[in-house]
Amino acid sequence: MSAATSTSKGELTRSSIIAAAHNLFNTQGYHGTSMRQIAKDTGIALGGIYNHFDSKEDVFRTVFLENHPYLEMLPAIESAQGDTIEELVRDAANQMLASINRKPDFLNLMFIEIVEFKSAHTHELFETAFPRGMQIVQRIAESEGSLRTIPAPMLIRAFVGLFFSYHLAEVIIGEAATPEFRDNAMDHYVDILLYGILET
Repeated sequence: MSAATSTSKGELTRSSIIAAAHNLFNTQGYHGTSMRQIAKDTGIALGGIYNHFDSKEDVFRTVFLENHPYLEMLPAIESAQGDTIEELVRDAANQMLASINRKPDFLNLMFIEIVEFKSAHTHELFETAFPRGMQIVQRIAESEGSLRTIPAPMLIRAFVGLFFSYHLAEVIIGEAATPEFRDNAMDHYVDILLYGILET
């Protein structure tokens, strides 16, 4: 067997472990999932997992990082179109929404990350995502229009925070919400981000 075939088989096994763990973490939670269950759902011996991962936390870390919406969000935001700041921010917001909608179960992983690991693995994402976020803010600043004097990191935080609050509200309110809570919700969120809630 060639090295290439061996590597390919190892990568396939690793991907299968991640897929099985992703499903189990989402349906049973972190503590409700055992390494033995992951192995069973993968179709390998328990010891086979440890050829790829050091521990269950290592498995979760990989599942979390490889399924995080930022992997799709950042490229999507970077491709946002618009000549003015408002057009660019609105398109970027819609791109973000489309990205998270493609991963509807991600909040389950996010809650595990926050509650069980105090966002320890999220810090790894920050090191990669923050520089790209700063480039996006620079692009917005160079668009037609004028920004208030707000530190760029705070603009990133406000944009990401407003977006996640929108998505969390969608999950909490659900389909039972009246149309007033749902119609054009993202447009209103973007309006609040751009102009606040006070008349000027």
